[in-house]
Amino acid sequence: MKIESVDLFYLRMPEVLDIGDGSQDSLLCRVSAGGYVGWGEAVCSPLVGLSAWITPLSHSGCHPVIDSVLGAPLNDPSDIAKVYQSVRKNSFYGLLQSDLLISGIEIAMWDCLGRAKSEPIWRLLGYQKSYPKLPYASVLFGDTAQETKQKALAMKQAGFKAVKFGWGPFGTTTVKADAEHIFAARDGIGDDGYLMIDAGTVFKEDVEAAAARLPALHEANVYWYEEPFDGYAISSYAQLSARTPKVALAGGEGAHNAYQGKQLIDDGKVGFIQIDAGYVGGISNAYQIAQYANKKGVKYVNHTFTSQSALSSSLQSFAGLAESDISEYPMEPKLLCQELTTNRIELDKNGMISAPDKPGTGMDINLDAVKKYLVQTQIQVGGKTLYTTPSV
Repeated sequence: MKIESVDLFYLRMPEVLDIGDGSQDSLLCRVSAGGYVGWGEAVCSPLVGLSAWITPLSHSGCHPVIDSVLGAPLNDPSDIAKVYQSVRKNSFYGLLQSDLLISGIEIAMWDCLGRAKSEPIWRLLGYQKSYPKLPYASVLFGDTAQETKQKALAMKQAGFKAVKFGWGPFGTTTVKADAEHIFAARDGIGDDGYLMIDAGTVFKEDVEAAAARLPALHEANVYWYEEPFDGYAISSYAQLSARTPKVALAGGEGAHNAYQGKQLIDDGKVGFIQIDAGYVGGISNAYQIAQYANKKGVKYVNHTFTSQSALSSSLQSFAGLAESDISEYPMEPKLLCQELTTNRIELDKNGMISAPDKPGTGMDINLDAVKKYLVQTQIQVGGKTLYTTPSV
């Protein structure tokens, strides 16, 4: 079968707030081939992602992504790899959004192929089993330490044995204030729960500022310290890793290709590599990094703060790795992402989750939600219409 059509949908909440929450909009991708349909989400600014699909040719290394995708064969995983390599070859220069856009399209291709073969994606990747993962509730810090504690209590009451707090005021005021939030989170989840802290790259490349938070992290028995620096600040990661043997560093959600993920492992010395399939180039690149991390003794973790569809997509790449046994679970997405699928990945009786044992991602898109949050868009260049919102 061949890729007959690719439809891109710009979805957006009625109001988008200036907070660290990527669930407020989405670029949803639909791939149709051989009578089957697959869906995926690209983690990018939707309008900018759309432009990468249809932007006029700039030169030989800056083609619109559409040139590499439409009409391509889709019969086995090798065809997906060929499409990705074509995008990298034809759209690598001056079109950085192509990495993010192809992530969503690539996921949709895997979903379509899985449905055509009646197999879950993880099995098409070569795994024989989908191992349960310990889900951690992923939430933002409260505005105050007391709010943070209340959130922690709520997540514990919801059945979570692990909670991650991130962004919010962390790193923007004082070391003392950050410590209060850390200890409040620990008080809320109890001594036996896993606690992770996400700095949201707030320290950029400032090792001393990030290190000033280590005493509180150590005292609160934090499991990992996530993204204290920009994803490209590899030297800063390595320096801080050497200073915190008790609390390992985590990072990688900003990696938009497999090379960057591997570099964080090798040169940044992270103890946890956290990859977003909707950003890194798709499921295949995420799988590459997961396999590499496993060989290096580094735990692979998904990055997912948005929808259940994105959660399933990100679980596929490490579903069969028993050693990588913890998973991010979005607990505060906006209504757009809550409503995007008609089914969910629920915690089992042991408080664990697994990648679905259903064709493709195993998730069903709620078309009514797509219509509800759809932003009607038209892109014209020189009087010629290059993109119009497709029919749902």
